[in-house]
Amino acid sequence: MELTDAEVEALGSHGYFVRDAFLGEPRALAVRGAALARVSAGALRPAGIRRGADHSLDTSVRGDHIEWVLPGADAELEALWIHFRALGEAVSSSAYLGLGRFDVQLACYPGGGAHYARHRDAFPGQSNRRLTAIWYANAGWKPKDGGLLRLHPEDTGAPLDVAPVLDRLVVFLSERLEHEVLPSHAQRLALTAWFYGRGP
Repeated sequence: MELTDAEVEALGSHGYFVRDAFLGEPRALAVRGAALARVSAGALRPAGIRRGADHSLDTSVRGDHIEWVLPGADAELEALWIHFRALGEAVSSSAYLGLGRFDVQLACYPGGGAHYARHRDAFPGQSNRRLTAIWYANAGWKPKDGGLLRLHPEDTGAPLDVAPVLDRLVVFLSERLEHEVLPSHAQRLALTAWFYGRGP
């Protein structure tokens, strides 16, 4: 996997880029099916906010349900995990970010206005997230379904809304871009990889 010159430029200048057809439709539909199966099996749990002793549930801030995805758990989800790994290697090579390990999370917004308030993905501390990559699994998404990802680039001052359509990938610098999920009025599926720097 390689980044295009335009993607490298966009990541450096604006802090993000968007790529469609990340997996190709047949594989994207297979990953969507595996994600839906996890949701139907009741494997996801309500997502909390903050870490450690401050961790809590607050649907006024965040309304999705989540599950961590590990390699080997499901063949289709592992295929996406492998693509995320290749993406991290490509970004490290092309954009010189020096990425290391990464975590992958499946998130489902059940509709009914579920959203995620404006935030950054990087937390204070030594071991910090450096890059966020979000892949969407929403076949047949329509504008009335809501659930747009709103990015807040520092350089333009104007927000950018990204529709969560099937097989779209959004990549941004975790420490740099604030973002939010606008109210979802239909089920919304996303798988997110967070990449950390190399080292302990």
